[in-house]
Amino acid sequence: MSTSTTPSLWKRVQSHHLLWPVVTLVLILMVNASLNPGFWMLQWRDGHLYGSVIDILNRAAPLMLVSLGMTLVIATRGIDISVGATVAISAAVAALMVGGKLVITDGVAQHVSRFPMWLAIVCALITALACGLWNGVLVAKIGLQPIIATLILMVAGRGVAQLLTDGQIVTVYYPPYFYIGSGYLWGLPFALFIAGFVYLLMHLAVTRTALGLFIQAIGINPAAARVAGVRERLISICVYAFCGLTAGIAGLIISSNVKSADGNNAGNLLELDAILAVTLGGTLLTGGRFTLAGSMIGALIIQTLTSTIYSIGVPPEINLVVKAAVVFVVMLMQSAEFRRAVRGWVVRPAAGSHA
Repeated sequence: MSTSTTPSLWKRVQSHHLLWPVVTLVLILMVNASLNPGFWMLQWRDGHLYGSVIDILNRAAPLMLVSLGMTLVIATRGIDISVGATVAISAAVAALMVGGKLVITDGVAQHVSRFPMWLAIVCALITALACGLWNGVLVAKIGLQPIIATLILMVAGRGVAQLLTDGQIVTVYYPPYFYIGSGYLWGLPFALFIAGFVYLLMHLAVTRTALGLFIQAIGINPAAARVAGVRERLISICVYAFCGLTAGIAGLIISSNVKSADGNNAGNLLELDAILAVTLGGTLLTGGRFTLAGSMIGALIIQTLTSTIYSIGVPPEINLVVKAAVVFVVMLMQSAEFRRAVRGWVVRPAAGSHA
């Protein structure tokens, strides 16, 4: 390779929008591995893989899904802080419809779903989609500020979830339902395949059609996009509806994994983790530029960081402070303005001492 090609390649790598998210994830993984010697160890038992890395991937799947939906919302200059409540509603609907009452047939005891599992899943997802549509209509049609519109559902939705569950934890006893969040396919968590499938569909939609360009145009200048013929309001409604749908899928995974639905705690603070994951991945909060792959990496960063904090024995009462501090440092690392300022501080003293 010629010397002229090497600097050019390095500049392309430096300017790539996924560089810092990947570097951040690698650094956190290295810290985790240094604290836990068996971090990279994988074992094959009962037909699937076990290990710390597999646990992180499995637990990150719901956050990946919510982050993907949040990415498109933020790309259109919006925000959705109601996804946690939507997760709780979706989980509650599915858990109530599945249930799993004990039935004895020919002397054999087995748990039977109240409704067909496919129907419970469809109803839960339709409910989550309706929540997203509600947010989209309030923002695009009524004209409410996104944070106010979604704050309404954030508060009311949590109350709806508690009303559905009667303020209790609804336990699910139907084993086939557990496969969604706890099952394995080809040795890997099934939830990871769900997140990967949704990512693939979204990637094709924003790269193989004009949807990605329309979303960017809306995020950069909604009025100009509308004048150019982009159906800005319809796309915004669809984006919020899709965000609700991804939160609904995450609710199914979470409730399936813990075999219950908790209207009070399910999805609690998930919206904040999703926003952090999206911004860590390189999507601009001001709209326009967005990256789905970056949001997936951001979700892995958040989950790996959470696992690291627990593994080093940080007391529960201060783990959020540690998490916030690490995220703050990571965001500074990703800021081009901050890096330029640091270079300026370094260069000035060096120049002064030389003089």
